[in-house]
Amino acid sequence: MTGIFELSILVLAIIAAIILYKVLKTVKRMVINTVVGIVLLVVANLALGLDIAYSGVVILICAIGGAVGAILVIACHYMGLAF
Repeated sequence: MTGIFELSILVLAIIAAIILYKVLKTVKRMVINTVVGIVLLVVANLALGLDIAYSGVVILICAIGGAVGAILVIACHYMGLAF
């Protein structure tokens, strides 16, 4: 009986490790996207004299889209649509 219990715990531990690996891998990509997007936005603000505020929405767009998201925020600012 204890053999089945130990085997069940081992299987659950392996499943938990796989899920944790996938979650951390996704978080790592999200952090890299956020940093790249925010750096691009800061450089654009300094170089082009933009006054784009670093709000939660802007950071979320940069986190999801990365450099493309930052360019989208800059384009929306230039067109007067948002930010």
